Amino acid sequence: MPNIIEITDINAPELSVYAKLTEAQLKSQKNAGESLFIAESPKVIRYALHAGYEPVSLLAEKSHLHDDAADVISRVGDVPVYVADTQVLNQLTGFPLTRAMMCAMRRKPLPTVEAICRSVRRVAILENVVNPTNVGAIFRSAAALGMDAVLLSPACCDPLYRRACRVSMGTVFQIPWTYLPAWPEEGMAALRAMGFQTAALALDDRAISIDDPALKAADKLCVILGAEGDGLTQNTIAQSDYTVKIPMMNGVDSLNVAAASAVAFWELRHV
Repeated sequence: MPNIIEITDINAPELSVYAKLTEAQLKSQKNAGESLFIAESPKVIRYALHAGYEPVSLLAEKSHLHDDAADVISRVGDVPVYVADTQVLNQLTGFPLTRAMMCAMRRKPLPTVEAICRSVRRVAILENVVNPTNVGAIFRSAAALGMDAVLLSPACCDPLYRRACRVSMGTVFQIPWTYLPAWPEEGMAALRAMGFQTAALALDDRAISIDDPALKAADKLCVILGAEGDGLTQNTIAQSDYTVKIPMMNGVDSLNVAAASAVAFWELRHV
């Protein structure tokens, strides 16, 4: 039976998870098991529940009690489901909710790089990609276009930040991911030990075209994408097995990292 609680006081402390705590604060809770993230929109929440993430509470517009998102409410057990009219929710959060529903959920321990890569063939690596919109879009492309997993350098944006989750359309809960150790040295060494070759996407005169047969023929390949604007570090490029470029036309020198990821993933997928 859903535990429906109508909001009467937008300053209630139990609502601070939605209104007052930053995403970094939600993640950095001191006690183990209390690190949280916010999933926004019924579709994203469904994916998270299916992936086994534990809901803590739900914040929803009243109309969702009976519309196409009612199944989400029915799946969260007896956790609090805070409801209010749209105007009240916007006042509480300070912004219009996407499909007027958010869910506070507990994070799960991240798997090791070795556990993720043990039986996969194609891996996307993100180096210092800090924009949550780009991270979410890359995850969506990775899931749709043949990548088996995503690895992130320590400086990357958290894939469970609300906007990254939403832009990914919930695919952050479908495709395995974790953070790399010290990058690139330790990370590269670990990947090579598991039999991976590495392909760094970079603007370099020595780069081979992304449709080079050697790339497609690689049994196990990591596709490395760099930060917005700066691209990959020279150290990463130097340590990679291949430097790869997407041929451009009409004087355009590069693509946004999310757009480039879609081209690269499709071209380099394992067939």
